[in-house]
Amino acid sequence: MVKKGRIFAFFLIVGLLAGLIGSTVIGTAKEIKLGLDLQGGFEILYQVHPAEEGDVIDDDVLSATVSALNQRVNVIGVSEPNISIEGEDRIRVQLAGVEDQQTARELLSTEAQLSFRDVNDELMLDGADLEEGGASPSFDENNNPIVTLTLKDASLFADVTRELSQRPEGENLLVIWLDYEEGDSFQEELMKEEPKFMSAPRVGQTLNTRNVMIEGSFTLEETRFLAEILNAGSLPVQLEEMYSNSVGAALGEEAMEKTIFAGFIGIALIFAYMLFYYRFMGIIAIISLSAYIFLVLLVFNWMNAVLTLPGIAALILGVGMAVDANIITYERIKEEIRTGKSIMSAFRAGSRRSLSTILDANITTILAASVLFYYGTSSVQGFAVMLIVSILTSFITSVYGSRLLLGLWVNSRILNKKPRLFGVKEDEISEL
Repeated sequence: MVKKGRIFAFFLIVGLLAGLIGSTVIGTAKEIKLGLDLQGGFEILYQVHPAEEGDVIDDDVLSATVSALNQRVNVIGVSEPNISIEGEDRIRVQLAGVEDQQTARELLSTEAQLSFRDVNDELMLDGADLEEGGASPSFDENNNPIVTLTLKDASLFADVTRELSQRPEGENLLVIWLDYEEGDSFQEELMKEEPKFMSAPRVGQTLNTRNVMIEGSFTLEETRFLAEILNAGSLPVQLEEMYSNSVGAALGEEAMEKTIFAGFIGIALIFAYMLFYYRFMGIIAIISLSAYIFLVLLVFNWMNAVLTLPGIAALILGVGMAVDANIITYERIKEEIRTGKSIMSAFRAGSRRSLSTILDANITTILAASVLFYYGTSSVQGFAVMLIVSILTSFITSVYGSRLLLGLWVNSRILNKKPRLFGVKEDEISEL
């Protein structure tokens, strides 16, 4: 007697799954962050060097540098930057959608170590004395662009200006430096046509205020850039650009379109193959593979990961792994049917015998992907992560999901004595 309840349960599960996928897959796919190779932009690999002799580059310093770079990237307006630590002393910055690469480079690597010194290059104040976010572009009384700063402690600035104002004329200057380096000299720079210091205002009286102005021959754009640099904070290290790569937006878009098109063609061919060779079981495989693709995208979105071309390749490879799992199970079932077992017995024996083979294949691939992730760089690690996610998801959908759906039909007994629906001809069965 056919158990209609199991068939109803099958259609209920498939209906709910189709509704979930149909209503959320587009939104899920749009929320996934795309890498440089899919939407254009550029990336830079920095070698991190100590800012001062004797400084040590450790995990804390690298993390602080990444935080500082993230602040600076926010100035550019990049919504989804990818800044990651590689190895012991490298940082990779990937900025998708950035067109003005030179400005981004300058913003990322400029030291922005502001200091206020006297004419003898003695330090009077530095960036640590500034109020966080207190720099802004402005205009002086002559409508010239300037940068205004807000200090944390007005009394400290009063002490500095009091001390300078008592010096003789010509020595009562507060020299403002950006990126002062050991060996720099105000007296030497003063003789140059384009001195390295930014400004050297005369201090004629004690200024008990928190507000400071940086004057110079600035354009309005330059004052904006300087204010943004100062607000972003100073880098705790020196960055040396080792490698850079740029991808045009058109090239990235073209690559994505071609990859997606190729992916659709490949998946369609797989679906056709499964239907042709495995008949009814092929339908189950198509359902489980569709669920697999949706779950991979969902997990990837939850991980807030960045999808790249290698990631899409890993997704397609995962489809192959999922198909393998289905094929191994279905071939075992067909072998059991050919020996003369009933459909129900063949299903149970085939599912049990295939599990260890599938498990072995998945574990070895995960091990290989783990090695790639450990020793690989950015794109290789992305591929490895996507591959591991794909394998774990395929194991759930192609082993347990597929077995659940096929089991509902087999246990309903509606498929009894219908081996052709499993791709087995009657004359292939030894004992019928």
